[in-house]
Amino acid sequence: MNKKTEEYWVKYANENKLDTQVPSYWMFGDGSKKMADELVALVLSGKKTGTCGAKVSYDFENESIPVVGQYDIILNGDGDPVAIIKYTTVEEMPMNEVSLEFARSEGEGDLSYDYWYTEHEKFFKREMKEYGMTFTPDLILICQSFELVDTIK
Repeated sequence: MNKKTEEYWVKYANENKLDTQVPSYWMFGDGSKKMADELVALVLSGKKTGTCGAKVSYDFENESIPVVGQYDIILNGDGDPVAIIKYTTVEEMPMNEVSLEFARSEGEGDLSYDYWYTEHEKFFKREMKEYGMTFTPDLILICQSFELVDTIK
């Protein structure tokens, strides 16, 4: 964790009477600066209020599945903190059962289900290959809706 991330959280936590222990911090996407910056821009604009990850990736990465009410710090492509989100819903479901409403909440492309599915299929095919697995349309996703609660000044 960099000092900026810790300072950002401690300031926000103190102002909002929250625990000052720094929550999870991460960047959206595939780890590339380009994708992280594009997706965080959607969050900052209010277009992106949802995200998802393959359940198996939480297992492989030994990460906890987010819970409603949890705060996370969002980083830009340079690894600097830019925003704090708070989860409002967390649901587990097969990818091929994700609703149009949730797909739109991710704020990407033309906001259609087809765009969402095609782009996420590409993403998850790459990710599953990294884990030595094969993508299937019923891949279990952790679908998270969130609200943007703060942006760095």
